[in-house]
Amino acid sequence: MSMYRQLWLAIIVSMLLALVGSLLASLLSARSYLEQQLSMKNADNASALALSLSQQNPDRVALELTVAALFDSGHYESIHINDPNGKLIVERVAARGDQGAPAWFVDRLPIRAEPGEAQITNGWTQLGTVTLVSHSRFGYQALWTSTREMIAALTLASVIGGYLGSLILRRLRRPLQTVIDQAVAITNRRFVTIPEPEVPELHKLAEAMNSTVSRLKTMFEEEAARLEALRREANFDKLTGLANRDYLIAELRSTLEGENADGGSLLLIRVADLVGINRRLGRETTDELLRRFGAKVGAGATANSDSMAARMNGADFALLLRGCRNGTGVATALLQELIETMEPFDDGGASAYIGLGSFRRDTPVGTVLSQIDAALIAAEADGVSGVREAVFDLADELPETNQEWSRVILEALQLGRVRLVEFPVMARQGGLLHVECPLRLKLDEQGEWLAAGRFLPIAERLGLLPDLDLAALELGLGELERNPAILGLAINLSAASLASAEFIQRTDLLLKKHRGATSRLWIEVAETGLLKHLDAFRQLCQTLRGHGCKVGVEHFGRQFSEIGRLHNLGLNYLKIDSSFVRRVDTSPGNQSFLKGACSIAHTIELLVIAEGVANDAELGTLLDIGFDGATGPGIRISVPG
Repeated sequence: MSMYRQLWLAIIVSMLLALVGSLLASLLSARSYLEQQLSMKNADNASALALSLSQQNPDRVALELTVAALFDSGHYESIHINDPNGKLIVERVAARGDQGAPAWFVDRLPIRAEPGEAQITNGWTQLGTVTLVSHSRFGYQALWTSTREMIAALTLASVIGGYLGSLILRRLRRPLQTVIDQAVAITNRRFVTIPEPEVPELHKLAEAMNSTVSRLKTMFEEEAARLEALRREANFDKLTGLANRDYLIAELRSTLEGENADGGSLLLIRVADLVGINRRLGRETTDELLRRFGAKVGAGATANSDSMAARMNGADFALLLRGCRNGTGVATALLQELIETMEPFDDGGASAYIGLGSFRRDTPVGTVLSQIDAALIAAEADGVSGVREAVFDLADELPETNQEWSRVILEALQLGRVRLVEFPVMARQGGLLHVECPLRLKLDEQGEWLAAGRFLPIAERLGLLPDLDLAALELGLGELERNPAILGLAINLSAASLASAEFIQRTDLLLKKHRGATSRLWIEVAETGLLKHLDAFRQLCQTLRGHGCKVGVEHFGRQFSEIGRLHNLGLNYLKIDSSFVRRVDTSPGNQSFLKGACSIAHTIELLVIAEGVANDAELGTLLDIGFDGATGPGIRISVPG
């Protein structure tokens, strides 16, 4: 029983006890008073009648007439006159009739008044004895009227008391419910602070819980800052602040092999004659040159969304443009800026060389690097600052215009040419944790099933991502209902869908329709998109938690310093980006970073899953670090059919 019900029960029982006690005390007191008054009245009336008869020196007829006249007044239950020997002379007894109160009331509260007695005399001679009992119906009537008035008064007092009690409980309930909600939020891994109530006891409780949450936030921030430093140390160049070679290649691999990958362009950039500059100007000046050079390359990444700048080695830099199939314009503009940057340092010769290439998804990493590196060597061989492009086969039969893309995507949704594919996510113990189910789409009946990266960027531009995400959700829920053996099924939602309030409403309706399967549904959103639409994602989390779904973040870690913004979302799991996982067995820096990330996530009971695991060496290292699961091309485990 809840505390509120117990308090209400206590108030009701207390009021009932007070009502019954007050009523009983009043009734007994009133009855006692009436009995006393009736006894006195009986005595007085008996004395008066005896005195009247003594003065008349009556005979038997006179006695009967006098008693009859008095009895007929209706105020007496009985009148008896006995002679000195106890023999009855006259008797009048009233028939039992209306008592002025209900029979049950009369039976439970009988009024027992003492009969009045007096002697009839003639001088010193005793003529008889008068015994008189007044009628009690007037007493019952008065007692019944008093009882009803008392009940009405006490009921009114109880109603007023109950209303005042409800006001007090309501005043206590609001802050208490706030404290309860905070405690529930903490158990759901949402760490929120609340206004501290004015009620002293609740104030102390809320103060203690807020203090705990604040300390936890501080711990998060301090640990996040420490791990961010480890992440940067392991994956970034100290001199320029750009990504290092290993990190760039991991990102390139993700761009080529990831489920949402759509190819892109890669620029390899070389500082001309760095050895000669170092010999002529010295190390400190050369370092300043590299910092400026790196800043220009980094600015190129900032100007192009979803791009990455890196320093590959001493003189070589790189710029990865995800999703961009034409990097020539970027390379030409960047070269002019680099030439201007190099003017104070060069001796009038070449300043920089750029090799570039645009590639599609599934192109081997080695092929991309070798061909673009060959283009860079060719540019350097020319002896002047310039750009050379490596040519890849980018031909495909995909639609060319937005109108055509819109038509074929909507047609595919309408005709059901969409499906999910399954990739296993292995649990730490070796079993199946859940299956990842990205969406595939077929443009026509004879066409191939396109990976998400081939159509999602276009769908985002056309505003069709919410429709695709809802289609994926419905397919996933349907699969869960058909196959109870599936422990869990993960669907990735696009960040663009979160911005649509209608999408969240339609998601809620869809989950209600398939309420029997929602507890096995895992929903995840990419880290970068989530942080752009954090408020909308928080609303989505509330909807999903209400249906028992598990909620997570995928591709996590690139913005690890923002982990403090995720503390109040009530997440269930994190999927660490593959760029930190690849070759983790040979990277002590990333091992330290990931170990700390696991520790802070486990503190708030989050599962930590690795993405893009390629081999047993990586998997073994990740399990030693403390990961709860893993997925990727190196994971082999059967999926329930």
